Amino acid sequence: MAFCRRSSHSNKLTRAWGLLLLAALCLWPCLALDNARLLESAAKFNPRTVVEAQALLQAIERAALLEEVPRLAAINSYLNRRIEFHEDIDVWGKLDFWASPLEALDKGRGDCEDYAIAKYLSLIAAGMPVAKLRMVYVRASLGGRSLAHMVLAYYAEPGAEPLILDNLIIDVRPASQRPDLQPVFSFNGEGLWQGVGATSAGDPLARLSQWRELLAKARAEGF
Repeated sequence: MAFCRRSSHSNKLTRAWGLLLLAALCLWPCLALDNARLLESAAKFNPRTVVEAQALLQAIERAALLEEVPRLAAINSYLNRRIEFHEDIDVWGKLDFWASPLEALDKGRGDCEDYAIAKYLSLIAAGMPVAKLRMVYVRASLGGRSLAHMVLAYYAEPGAEPLILDNLIIDVRPASQRPDLQPVFSFNGEGLWQGVGATSAGDPLARLSQWRELLAKARAEGF
């Protein structure tokens, strides 16, 4: 009987630790995002931006409960709907401007970099490891022309065929189904690579000033 009592107590402790671990895992995605700061930053724009920020937080929370591939699809679809494509010159009066997610949602408009940036940061906030995501600068064949373009790539594991998140199409597709895209270089918060391979091209924060400035801006906003 004494053995049974110890076993019961042990089982209760095991269940308790299991619940604590589950709670920690559920809360983990939120650690990459300061909700209060994000809403405070949104309020500096206008009330509509606060509404957009609240909706983004809800989308991130829902996505965090999904497996990785459905999580990609959810964030990709959400941001493709919330941002309307426009060139930087029309939105910002500049030839090239990398907007934070709040800036893009405030305008409701953005170009390819803005989509990719918002998806990258939102997925990280939803618990996606940075190492599985890369921003990819590509040459895109569109209407018989080769255009500079940017997409977000997801790698289930190192060396795997990436899935591509793009504002040009609705669904997430394997890279092999995107022959219209020719990768030039890729990067994330941890590295910079030639093409989409393993050959390092240096420190992305040192070599890409726009990326460094964008991450600092997003961090200040709560990401």
